[in-house]
Amino acid sequence: MSTPQPEEIQQVTQMFKMLSDPTRLKILLSLQEGERNVTSIAGEVHMEQSAVSHQLKLLKDNRIIKSERQGKTILYSLDDKHVVDILQKTFEHIHHR
Repeated sequence: MSTPQPEEIQQVTQMFKMLSDPTRLKILLSLQEGERNVTSIAGEVHMEQSAVSHQLKLLKDNRIIKSERQGKTILYSLDDKHVVDILQKTFEHIHHR
């Protein structure tokens, strides 16, 4: 791997900031199963819909999740397989002895 550029280091740092929040991590884990609407996510993480919506906006702004409108419903999903890979590798690391 070549030496990362300063802007790449900043992007990685920002991504880990997004992943380091327990609420956002719970949301991401709930999205591993596939697309979900905000009501479903809020029920899964036991939070108010408005609080979940705020976290979803942060995750979307940082390109960790994406959204798609289907009629009146907005469905959220992980942006790509790399997000799942990062989560899986991190959990593997904490279980490694």
